[in-house]
Amino acid sequence: MELRIAVAVAVVVLAALAAAIIQRRRPAPPTGDGGPIPRQIDRADFARPDAPWLVVLFSSEACDSCAGVAAKLPPLESDEVAVQDVEWSADRALHRRYQIEAVPLTLVADGAGEVRAAFYGAVTATDLWAAVAEVRTPGSSPEPGLGRTDF
Repeated sequence: MELRIAVAVAVVVLAALAAAIIQRRRPAPPTGDGGPIPRQIDRADFARPDAPWLVVLFSSEACDSCAGVAAKLPPLESDEVAVQDVEWSADRALHRRYQIEAVPLTLVADGAGEVRAAFYGAVTATDLWAAVAEVRTPGSSPEPGLGRTDF
């Protein structure tokens, strides 16, 4: 009987140790089913604050769909549009500052930092590009509500 208890205790201790080691290896990404979307951002926190528009992706290395969204950003980069991927493990401070609870979160902000469109989760290139076009030139998209966040 004492042997069984000793074996059970040993198994529990080993399981706890293994869980602690696994947890330390890879930082957990932000989780949740979406949280509040920032209404305003400080453009000085992001790339090219002088650009009239910013498309920022809050992502995580551990997020499967983040890489797909990140691949859709480079074609948007121009003199008028700055693009930035804020990866969680590389820049936790920005994720915390803007209370990002789930990724991917893509924001489209104007020069003053007002968030004009946002997408939680994976987004198609067509929808993302159309939303950017619509906020830059209202009436240019056949779906003007794309990325709208009824703040």
